[in-house]
Amino acid sequence: MTKSNIAIAVGACVLGIVLLALPSILTVPYFLHLTILSLILVIVAQGQNLVQGYTGYVSIAQGGFMGIGAYCSALLSVKSGLPVWLSLPLAPIVCSILALAVGYPTLRVKGHYFAIVTLAYNMVIFIVLLNFTSLTGGEAGIPNIPCMENLRLPWGEISFTTRTGYYYLVLVVAAAVTIFCALVVHSRIGRVMIAIRQNEALAEAVGVATWRFKLFSFVASASLAGLAGALYAHFTRFINPTPFGVDQSLNAILAVILGGSGTLAGPVVGAFTVIFLPEYLRIAETYRLIAYGLILVLTTIFMPRGIVRIASQIARWRPKVSTRQ
Repeated sequence: MTKSNIAIAVGACVLGIVLLALPSILTVPYFLHLTILSLILVIVAQGQNLVQGYTGYVSIAQGGFMGIGAYCSALLSVKSGLPVWLSLPLAPIVCSILALAVGYPTLRVKGHYFAIVTLAYNMVIFIVLLNFTSLTGGEAGIPNIPCMENLRLPWGEISFTTRTGYYYLVLVVAAAVTIFCALVVHSRIGRVMIAIRQNEALAEAVGVATWRFKLFSFVASASLAGLAGALYAHFTRFINPTPFGVDQSLNAILAVILGGSGTLAGPVVGAFTVIFLPEYLRIAETYRLIAYGLILVLTTIFMPRGIVRIASQIARWRPKVSTRQ
């Protein structure tokens, strides 16, 4: 095992210990609330990274698919009386079916046109959620969404009505999603996705059916967004269309760009940055949003490769020592 692999393994162990102990470290409940929202955004951003960072297609529909997943799980648990442990996994399945239906014709267009079409999807989903009041409740939303039933384990019972219990649930899901994305990226599918990002015409010329891999990345990103939406709905226990507009899709794109597009750690770093940075800028009061926007613009201009890539370059940097006497 090389020194770099050892360093990565040690870093992963330290990070795991910190994450497991985080609820006892954070003394302010609101910070734990923000951490849960960050982990939910990690799930969305990992899906966005598959289609944007590895396949090279920018989708602006993650917020819409997140809304579909949230309303699907909420409606199934509230109006149908389905247990949350069953409604929760159905949300990404529904999003996958919808993404499969709209993804095949959409992926016939490329570049900016693809982004524009997915933006239109997000807007249509938002309008439907807002105006289909008999089902979604419109602006009034859906209140009193049930939370998961307590999980009984040999060493005790976990209650998901508390922030601590829900934190561990979202942490496990975010870790599982990251592992899933790692397996995809390091498989043949991932290699073809990277080839599409680098030169799609060449990949098609050697006989690769690129549309299948593009469709896979689009469907996978939509299903992960739906899963995140369902987790969000049962965490806040109230939803309306507002959190699922284009702003949410842009947050997912921003998390990937800031953290590092095409890296597994990038969406994690970017998601926490997007959630926590505006909160820390509250000290600026009136100028908070101006400062936030300025930081994002400067970061995008001067750090286009993302925080993770810049940090890895700094870690590998060694000053050159002259051999001249």
